[in-house]
Amino acid sequence: MLKICFKMKCVLILCVLFQLSFILMVTSSPRVCVIGAGVGGLSTVRYLIKENIKFTALESTKYVGGTWRYDERVGQDEYGQPIHTSMYKHLRTNLPKVIMELHDFPMPKDTPSYPPWENYYNYLKSYAEHFDLYKHIKFQHHVTSVKKIDDIWRVKYKHIPTENEFEEEFEYVVVAAGHHSKPHRPIFPGEHLFKGTIIHSHDYRVPETYTCRRVLIVGSGPSGMDISLDVAYVSKILVHSHHSKIDFRTPFPKNYIKKPDIKEFNGTGVIFTDGTYEDIDDVIYCTGYEYHYPFLDESSGLNISAHSVVPLYRYLVNINQPTMLIMGLVVRACLVVALDAQARYATALIKGDFTLPPQEVMMRDWQRQYDVIRSTGRPLSHIHLLAYKEDEYYAALTEESGIERVPPVFYKIRTMNMQSMLENLYTYRNYAYKILDRDTYEKILLEHEDSPKNIDCTSTS
Repeated sequence: MLKICFKMKCVLILCVLFQLSFILMVTSSPRVCVIGAGVGGLSTVRYLIKENIKFTALESTKYVGGTWRYDERVGQDEYGQPIHTSMYKHLRTNLPKVIMELHDFPMPKDTPSYPPWENYYNYLKSYAEHFDLYKHIKFQHHVTSVKKIDDIWRVKYKHIPTENEFEEEFEYVVVAAGHHSKPHRPIFPGEHLFKGTIIHSHDYRVPETYTCRRVLIVGSGPSGMDISLDVAYVSKILVHSHHSKIDFRTPFPKNYIKKPDIKEFNGTGVIFTDGTYEDIDDVIYCTGYEYHYPFLDESSGLNISAHSVVPLYRYLVNINQPTMLIMGLVVRACLVVALDAQARYATALIKGDFTLPPQEVMMRDWQRQYDVIRSTGRPLSHIHLLAYKEDEYYAALTEESGIERVPPVFYKIRTMNMQSMLENLYTYRNYAYKILDRDTYEKILLEHEDSPKNIDCTSTS
């Protein structure tokens, strides 16, 4: 009888100890703040849930999907908040769907090879529904301040409709707020004299506004090239000003006029640096965006300028405050794939699956990148450039964190897609890509409709 009682006491003590250890484990698990519910935020939330990591996810709008949601409005919403999305009505992805998919969640089979924004936005909503993410996100909660105080991140945020304010403490902060909402807007001499309209591509929505107008597009990035073609169908002339050295071999329409940089404006048009002049009715600046995180202060340890956020380890980890991660800053990459890989890397770090190198080692790694850029005379913005290093980057993330490797075929398809774009901006979307294995793919020519014809503006003065 005494032996039985003793055994029961031992079992009881073990149960209590187990409960105590479980309570300690739960209470000691890191608390994470995820800012934003676009592609990066959704991916991070998915993996944090999977690993039972406590988090608060804050999204300033009513929606998931970030910039992939089209909103015909520009300027401000009904609460006076800026419209963040830069989506325009006719946008199609400039990467094929096979490298726009999130990890282990394929798009529907009937999705076009280069989906319109509607398809991709619906895909992101389906992703959030499939992984039951909606209930974990606080919508219409705007982050106003993130400060590091005594080894804790203090995050202040406001519920927009009620203006109620909150403050929470976290061990980790994942900034997934994107960087395509604050326009980079150049100012040229004489611009104040110009009597036409001037907008940034952030506020471009539909081409019909420019029917039989003389339109100037400034910039040759992805939006500059795409919007040029979108507007060229309806405009009387399309003047395209840029200094890109990329050899675009596209057979542009007769109403397309290539020009160098702007020298100055006058009341009715623009003088270019080669001395030529064009009468212009409307101007669209496709001049990119600025990095803008107004909720961060000097306690973040980051140096944030219009075109760079430094110093970062693995293009992601804040070296001076390694419990902060800034997602999606990489350029010239399969961005959705990169965001998903970064989300898995961040989750593995927060969970404790691996530890980062010492701060001085991470800084040396970043300094090497910085020195290469400076030695070649390139701008600091190139510190975020992956390009030919993309597959190497995915390999490094896997080697360090143990996450599943992004297959090399993704980078290979992106490279081929870029070559097709250079050949012809009108036809590169007429192909589908079929992944055969981790390293190889098949490029397939699709049946396609002829491109729409330019409208006749000959009767318009």
